Amino acid sequence: MSIKTSLPLINANVESEVIRRYANGAKEVEAELCCPTTYDQQYLKLLPTEIIEKDYGCGDPSSYVFEGETVLDLGSGAGKLCYIIAQKVGRQGKVIGVDFNPEMLNLARKYQTEMADKLGYKNFSFVKGKIQDLSLDLEWVEEKLFQKPVTNLTQWQNFQDECASKSKIEPLIANDSIDVVVSNCVLNLVRPEDKQQLFQEIFRVLKRGGRAIISDIVCDELPTPEILANPELWSGCIAGAFLEAEFLEMFEKAGFYGVEILSRQESPWQVIDGIEFRSLTIRAFKGKEGPCLERYQSVVYKGPWKSVRDDDGHTFYRGQRMAVCDKTFQIMTNKISPYAKDLIAINPKELIPLEKAPAFNCKGPSIRSAKETKGLEYKETILSNESCDCGPSGC
Repeated sequence: MSIKTSLPLINANVESEVIRRYANGAKEVEAELCCPTTYDQQYLKLLPTEIIEKDYGCGDPSSYVFEGETVLDLGSGAGKLCYIIAQKVGRQGKVIGVDFNPEMLNLARKYQTEMADKLGYKNFSFVKGKIQDLSLDLEWVEEKLFQKPVTNLTQWQNFQDECASKSKIEPLIANDSIDVVVSNCVLNLVRPEDKQQLFQEIFRVLKRGGRAIISDIVCDELPTPEILANPELWSGCIAGAFLEAEFLEMFEKAGFYGVEILSRQESPWQVIDGIEFRSLTIRAFKGKEGPCLERYQSVVYKGPWKSVRDDDGHTFYRGQRMAVCDKTFQIMTNKISPYAKDLIAINPKELIPLEKAPAFNCKGPSIRSAKETKGLEYKETILSNESCDCGPSGC
């Protein structure tokens, strides 16, 4: 499916407007920045009132985070989501909040000692960076510029080279280091020209098998030129909203699989010029890259649809044993997989070791013969010695 991209940005200074609006939101409550969201009250009890009042979002990604996980919160703001998640992941987990608004960072850090004392451990930190460039530590940048201000083009080029080297050698957030990336109504604040890089960065920092859980504002039609020209609507999470289908497609293009809508606000949060803006929470997984190996596994789609197709073009017919490679089998049958509840996993009678597994023939028959699963030489006969008394209550 081809999705139209958003119209060109008329108000070019998006970042400055976002910094201004959210800096003010860190000082005074800005009700218009917040889409009403319900959080689990047991996790709010420990949080300072100031953080609860001055944190802005449109969903609750923390509902899908588990104990012991390492979590990255994009656009962590006042730190509410981080402090909630810190309780959920526990002492063995870890939470990193990243934001580039100094006022919001100061507010989140203001309560670190208090929250650590309440929890009995400190498993959280807040760093300064842009969510579309999670490799560059902006506090390091500021310190370097303070020590040696840039006054000419040669110095500027040398400084850019130094920043690139720092990002590569010591990235702010390392490759393949995060179990879960969460975000709450922040991705829409990124400039349109940076959004593709944003999704690539989310993919980069996640571990194989990791997932992104993102709540954001989407729209059902393209914003009008008047909306795009309004600075208040950019910082107010309106002008930068994704088209609903485009939002999911951005994850797919970045390499994610199992992209699904976890929740969708039924009534729109706002309607402007007939365009509906509402909250959407998405989950997407990383880990479908890699070789396809034949181990004679298969999966059976339970239904109710006659057939379904995955992100790689595999079609699964209801009730049929479908041949899959080991990678696809593991993706689809993992206990946290979005597919597992709809599939029956069938392993072969003798599983080939990975190191001896040949390449999977993606062009071969898609339906797996039961004989192939059991082995062509399988001739065993097994008769039950127990009688089967089946009735309405079962056998």
